[in-house]
Amino acid sequence: MLSYKNSTKEIAASGTDTAIISVGATEQFGPYLPMHLDTLIAEKYAESFGEALGAYVLPTLPFSTSEEHASYKGTVTVSPNVLTAMLEEIIANLNRQGFKKFVLCNGHGGAYWESAFVKHINYKYENIILITAYRHFAWEEALTEAGLEGLNEIHGGLLSVCTAMWLCPDLVKLEPMGSDVPLENRRFADYIFWDKLTKDGCWGKFDNDIYTPAQLAEIGETFWTSFISKRGENLKSILEEAYTLKVN
Repeated sequence: MLSYKNSTKEIAASGTDTAIISVGATEQFGPYLPMHLDTLIAEKYAESFGEALGAYVLPTLPFSTSEEHASYKGTVTVSPNVLTAMLEEIIANLNRQGFKKFVLCNGHGGAYWESAFVKHINYKYENIILITAYRHFAWEEALTEAGLEGLNEIHGGLLSVCTAMWLCPDLVKLEPMGSDVPLENRRFADYIFWDKLTKDGCWGKFDNDIYTPAQLAEIGETFWTSFISKRGENLKSILEEAYTLKVN
């Protein structure tokens, strides 16, 4: 794996024609968690896929479409037009340098622009391939492996706390937060700011008297290691086959 921490000479000498682009977010995770969790997750994707592909890993972009959280102070949201225009510029510039294969990693569940962007880029640029890593049921399988089978939350509950305790424990305050959000509110999740739908921005619940800090961190590591691994299965062969099918 290479990254922006390498020199241009080292990147050229590697012969790689593959780049990893990752997008995180800066958004609220309830009253006690830091706002860069999605960025840290995207970085983990990029590192794992970069190792598997021997690719050039770009710095993770820390902003995404976070409109649902925009009422919470500190959250940054950008429009899909602005975000995808910048990503296209990045891809086009790297393509001029000889990069032909791209993998997009997204750490934010509300990034609905992703699939449309991938289709658009592959349609517009004939000599490159852009893919995302996806495996059906990987999320449910990873929850089971982490002992969280059937967990019913979307954002800012137990799994978010476990994630933070693994990735940045020094920034976590282990205080109860969140609540059981009424199921009928899911109908409005993509249309209404979450300060209108949740108690404190958490679409899920965390109680601080069930797990120890070490257990929370272990659950977070087990879940994300499993999930990222499952999404990265056969990534190299999929990328190579997709590129061959497209350009030949």
